[in-house]
Amino acid sequence: MLPFSFAQDSIKDFVDAHNAARAQVGVGPVHWNKTVADYAHQYANKRIKDCNLVHSKGPYGENIAWGSRNLAGTVAVRMWVSEKQFYNYDTNSCVRGKMCGHYTQVVWRNSVRIGCAKVRCKSGGTFITCNYDPRGNIRGQRPYGEGTLQL
Repeated sequence: MLPFSFAQDSIKDFVDAHNAARAQVGVGPVHWNKTVADYAHQYANKRIKDCNLVHSKGPYGENIAWGSRNLAGTVAVRMWVSEKQFYNYDTNSCVRGKMCGHYTQVVWRNSVRIGCAKVRCKSGGTFITCNYDPRGNIRGQRPYGEGTLQL
């Protein structure tokens, strides 16, 4: 796996990108967690040979991304956050035919510990995973509550 300094993605970059999106809806910050990050690194290393967008099915919430070249971690987070336009808070659902679960995981109020990893795949592409503890996207629950901003 490429170290963060070589990949030009720092822990701070990942955390700040998440916290910017969370602040927009009044949700408290996430913090980097070594245990969650170690899990993310272990799983990302398994994707080096194929770069397939397959979830780990592990104990944490998870967002994954792929880029054909050197995808920056902050760009991956922005891709997930761009799904905000497809999330309807009133119905707690995505617009028909659109995805919004990546966004709702980013802003999930109870997911307060994160760990992310980025690897360069043998194909030359980039695989990025961020894991969240505790996991979000719990059926029947909203990502943030009535007392937060709903922009």
